[in-house]
This record gives sequence, structure tokens and C-alpha cells, in this order.
Amino acid sequence: MLLRPAREEEMQAGALGAPMRRVEDDRLLRGGGRFVSDLFPRDALHAVFVRAVAAPAELRHVDTQAAAAMPGVRLVLTGADTAALGRAAVNPLVDGLKAAAWPALAAGRIEAVGQPVALVVADTPAQAQDAAEAVVVETGAVDAADFDRAFAQEWVSGDVERAFADAAHVVRVELAYPRVAPMALEPRAALADWRDGAMALWLSTQTPHRARADIAAILGLGIDAIRVVAPDVGGAFGGKASIYPEEAALALASMRLGRPVAWTATRSEEFLSAAHGRALKISGALALAADGRFLGLRATVDAELGHWLTYSAVVPARNAARILPGPYRIGAVHLAARGSRSLRAPVGIYRGAGRPEAAMLMERLVDAAARRLGADPIALRRANIHPAASLPQPMPAGGQLDRSDFAALLEAARGSADYARLRALTHQRRAAGAVCGVGVALYVEPCGQGAESATLCHEGGGRFTLATGATAQGQGRETAYAQIAADVLGVSPDCIKVVHGDTAATPPGVGALASRSTAIGGSAVLEAARRLIGTLGAVPAKGWSAVPAGAVEVNYTAADEAWASGACIACVEIDRETGVPTVERLVWVDDAGTVVNPMLVEGQLRGGLAQGVGEALMERIVYDPQGQLLTGSLMDYSVPRAADIPPATIVSCPTPSAANRLGAKGVGEAGTIGVPAAIVNAALDALAPFGVEDIQMPLRAEVLWRAMLNGETDR
Repeated sequence: MLLRPAREEEMQAGALGAPMRRVEDDRLLRGGGRFVSDLFPRDALHAVFVRAVAAPAELRHVDTQAAAAMPGVRLVLTGADTAALGRAAVNPLVDGLKAAAWPALAAGRIEAVGQPVALVVADTPAQAQDAAEAVVVETGAVDAADFDRAFAQEWVSGDVERAFADAAHVVRVELAYPRVAPMALEPRAALADWRDGAMALWLSTQTPHRARADIAAILGLGIDAIRVVAPDVGGAFGGKASIYPEEAALALASMRLGRPVAWTATRSEEFLSAAHGRALKISGALALAADGRFLGLRATVDAELGHWLTYSAVVPARNAARILPGPYRIGAVHLAARGSRSLRAPVGIYRGAGRPEAAMLMERLVDAAARRLGADPIALRRANIHPAASLPQPMPAGGQLDRSDFAALLEAARGSADYARLRALTHQRRAAGAVCGVGVALYVEPCGQGAESATLCHEGGGRFTLATGATAQGQGRETAYAQIAADVLGVSPDCIKVVHGDTAATPPGVGALASRSTAIGGSAVLEAARRLIGTLGAVPAKGWSAVPAGAVEVNYTAADEAWASGACIACVEIDRETGVPTVERLVWVDDAGTVVNPMLVEGQLRGGLAQGVGEALMERIVYDPQGQLLTGSLMDYSVPRAADIPPATIVSCPTPSAANRLGAKGVGEAGTIGVPAAIVNAALDALAPFGVEDIQMPLRAEVLWRAMLNGETDR
């Protein structure tokens, strides 16, 4: 992909599509970032949470007397103080979703290690920490049985029983996706300031308007009494999409004291109590005709939800179901999605949110079918994909595939990887004793639904202010939105100031999640710029300097959901003696629709690729049988370093979306969807000579070494 700063003549010719450097970077690289923890005022009090060290348990008593008497302590809250608070909303995306308790502080029962039990507020962080250690929590034993199922839903299309009865072959795959940590560089942080009957909250969040509505409901206040500000946010990846119990308790503490109260989570608190990702068990069976045609698919998705439900708790399971059967033509499909609460930290959306799991299942099934038939993996995919002329195409669990050209994606990946030569070289290396393989993955990615907002003001003199309900956590939103508006207005992007993240300064919006912000938010910006031109009349030849001030506000609802797609080819070698895997090469062809800024697109793709590599090879949250977290620090939880990221060739092969005004599709989550599936398929191809047909992520060296050992032993 193109990676260079735009030339002046390019910007004058049109801003849309130019590889413009991020305007945000100059300030951030010079140390000018303003994150929540940078905004704590001098008179702020500091909060520390007392957390459960064992669970489940009966919470018999919390003794705060000694803590409350310690120097500097201003307030100690327990579950009794927060019992009257309301609850945060949960997105009801499936039928019959059972509501769950949402205690800001545990009361009566502790359900998970790390659950907040008490809140101590003091003049300094050290005083608050000392007092928190003086709180005595008395517990008793309770039944450790998990919770009842929170939801279950099924979708059926075609005659599934007949498809499997007529099948010449049936292949099956079962996957257990481990929990993973979103691992944003900036942990959760909050500053609550109650004064003059109004609450101001500075949060490290990707959904400030949703947080505003939730806090209003929790505190029993009118929404006009709440202001939420998301300043610079140091990463989120879905983990900051929901309001947290800690943030509600902090707001209550500020109301009690009439003082600003601040809190920054430690890394250990993030592992213990922040929302994890993935945690899906997904199984499937693919029925095939003798000639390799896909006849039927059965798939079941089981989601672990944790002890309380995040706003998007249902999303991973629902997404996994609605994505299947991916880009393939299968006339008979039976899908089931189920979710159950558990005695662990909550599970929410994490970059991809169900998309990687569905892609992994489908691509594992297709590769298993290719091995069963003795067919080339790309040829089998090519024979079963939806042709471009048939798209858009309805999906079995609702929604429809967007316009794309899956055949072109596969052919571009084949050509870029020199696939035939790569296969031949792999056979030669195997003959010389190497353990190596090639993996293919073809994926689709739904990119968010609904509306987003934009307000565009001409301030006079050719200067503009663009306020958006979308937010930013490093995506380059200020740069991209300025480019979209500038392209319509015929000005340089530096004439446009982009405002986001402050509910007092922006129109209501959804925020940044589900790869929706360019497709939907960008379309809102496009529409606002066009309306402003229409409102103010034709721009004179001498430009905007003679045009009076004016403003428009747009709430744009996308006609449908944009679906991105792509194809990946990975080459993996496994050390025969140690099991250490190396992703030697990765070729990735992506369809992101209309590209606003190819430099930003490449950054998002490579960032997602890094997390996809971590997901495939090393990341997992582990609990022991008693519910104790064993991966509570970066000494125990492995994330990829720069040296772990493989060389990657990334090719753009766009088909504009039919779902929105801009024609854009999502790009931020793609690397976690196609990349892991290609890597795992490559590892299974490498292990095929050992008789290995199944392996679970992450593909740690020990797992691969044992797979080779057991495969050789069993043969």
C-alpha cells in the first residue's frame, strides 16, 4: 500500500484518498497528549478499590472502621452505600436476554475474584492505598455452581437434514477461543466532579454519549445534568466501550463529598476486573458433495459472559452467528448462539468481536474439506464463493453481505504470494526435514449499523469546525474527517478543526466501535459538507473568504451495514526440536471500500495484524479451578513484541460499499479476523505429515511440540 506524505498538489486536487500524515501525531509525539490522568486537578481526592481475593463467596461483613479513621481518608463506601444505584444498559441483540445484577460494589455475595467490594477516598493515592489495606472483608462459603443461561437463539435456512443426508463427506471442527485481554496502553481512568447539581466525568472511553446516558440512569439524574469527556484515549479495542462499576462508584463518591475524585487502574486491576475478549466455544460441521460443493453447515456458538454483562456482552456470539457461512454459497444452514454468565471477570467486545471466531471456524472447515478431498485450498474456496455479480446477498442470521469480489481477492493473494511457487518450495523444504506449511483464509467483516452525527460550522474566513459524535483512540479520526469535509468544500484539510469526545461540545453519537466510524461517521461528515454548500449557496470563485458564517447538523443513518472482506496467505515454520513457530511470510489482500487515507488504512491493518498474531500464537487469560487469575501481570500474560510481527505484504483491492454514502467499509478489526485463521491453517498444514488434524490456540511452542510428539507416537 502507498505510504508517503501527500504532496501539496495532491491536497489541492482533492483531499479524499490522499496519504496525509496524521495531524494528531505532532502534538502526541511532542508530549502534548492530554489523557485522563493528566487532567486531575490539584484539589482532586484519590480513590482505591478493595477487591475480592476469593470467589464465589458470601459477603458477610465489610469492616471499614479502622480505614475510615486513618490519615487523609475522606470517605469509605461499601455495597450498602451503592445498593440503590441503577444499572447500566445491555444491548438486547438476541431474543429473551435475561437481565443481570450490576452492583457498583459487591453486596451480599462476591461473584468473581477482583470484584470491587469497597471504595476508599483519601487526599493522596498513598493514603487511599494504606486505608484500603486496612479494610477487613469477612466472607463465607457458598455453592460455586455457574449461572443459568442468559440467552439462546437459533436460525435455520434451507433443508439442513437433507443436505447432511445427501453429503458425500462431512468435516467437523471444534474451537475453544481463550479469553484475551484488550491490553490498551492506557488503563481505565476516571475523574468525577460533582458541583452545582451537575456531574462532569472525564473517562478513558470510546463511547462518551453512551456513558453519559448510563451514568444518568445509574445516579437517577437527568441526562442534561451529566457531561462526559473522553480526552486523548490511549487505546481501547472494545474494552472501553461499556461503563464500569468502578466509574459509577467514583461518581457517587464525588456526589457525597462535593469534591473531584480521581482513579487510575493498575495493570493488575485491568487483568482482574476489566472486560476480557473472545471466550467463545464454537463448533461446526460442513457437508460436502463428492465434487466439493458446499451443501450444508451446522454451527453452535457458546459464549461465556462473566459475572456481569457489559453493554455489548451479546455481540461476540451474535456476530459469530450472523457472519456464518462467511463468503460461501451454502443453501442449508443451522446456526445456534448461546450465552451463560460465569464466576469470572466480564467479557465484552474486543477487536473483531465474534468475527475472528466465525472466520476461524469457517476457514478451518474449508481446509479440513480440502484435505479430505485432496483439493487445493484456494481452488476449493474459489468454487464455493458468492460471485461478485450476486452481491449484495442475504445472510441466514440476518443482514446481507455487501458488494465485494471474493474471487478477485483470492486471485490477488495468489499472485502476490506466488502461491504455486510457495507450495512447491514448501514440499522441497519438507523433503529436507523442515516442518513448514502454507495457510489460506478468506473472510468477511460486518462494520456496524445505525446512525452517527456531525455538525459543521463555517466560522468565516474559510475556517471550519467539525464536531462529531464519533470518537478516537488512535485511529486518526481528526485527519480522516478533515479530509472528507475538505474534499467537498474544496479547501485544505488544515482549514478544518475536528472536535470529538466531549458530550457538551458534540452532537449525540454512538462512538468508535465495530469498525463503523469511517463508514457511518464519515458519511455523516460527507453529508454535512454537502448540506453546508447547499445552505450557503455556490462558493464564489475567490473562495470561502467571502462566504458568511453558517452551520448545519446531520444525523446520518446508513442504508445498510457495510461488510469488508479480505484474503490472507501465511507461511509458517515450526522448529522440530523446540516447537517454536515462526510466521515467515504473510500476504494480505484487503477490501476496505472507499479509502479516505491509505496511510491511515495501512496503520490500522498493521495494528490489527499485530493483535491477530498475538491471538494466534501467545495470548490467553488463565484461571485456576478455584477462580484465581493466573495471568494477572505482564510477567504471565504474553503479548507480541515488535520482533514477533512477521513481514507482511498488504495489497488494497477495494470494492465501494453499497451500504453508505461514502462507500467506505471498516478496516480496524480486519487484522484479527483473517490473519489468525491463515496462521493456524498454515500450522496445521505444517503438522499434517505428523497426522495432526486439530490444534487449539494459542499456538505456543509447547503445544506445537507436543502435537508433533503425539502425532509421531500415534502413527
